[in-house]
Amino acid sequence: MLVCLMAKDKTGALDVRIENRPAHVDYLKGSDHVHLAGPLIDAQGGMCGSMIVLDVPDMAAAENWAANDPYALAGLFESVTLTEWKKVIG
Repeated sequence: MLVCLMAKDKTGALDVRIENRPAHVDYLKGSDHVHLAGPLIDAQGGMCGSMIVLDVPDMAAAENWAANDPYALAGLFESVTLTEWKKVIG
C-alpha cells in the first residue's frame, strides 16, 4: 500500500532540520519503503516540512518507519499525518 507522510516543521527549527539532514537522507536512501520524497518549501523558498510516499505492507509499517526517521527522533516536526494514497497518474 502507498502511504503519504506529510510533516510540518516546528517554527524556528531550520537548524534542527539542517543538522539532521544527512542522517535523514541516509535513512531515506537506505529504506526499501520510500517511493518518493522531498522537502516542503515555504513562500520564502526555505524548507518547512516533508512529503514522503511510502510503499509499505500496512499502516503499522508506515507508522514504524515515520517514528524512526531521524527528523522525528530529533523532534523536528510540529505535526505528522499518514494517509493512504492511491497513485493515478505518473
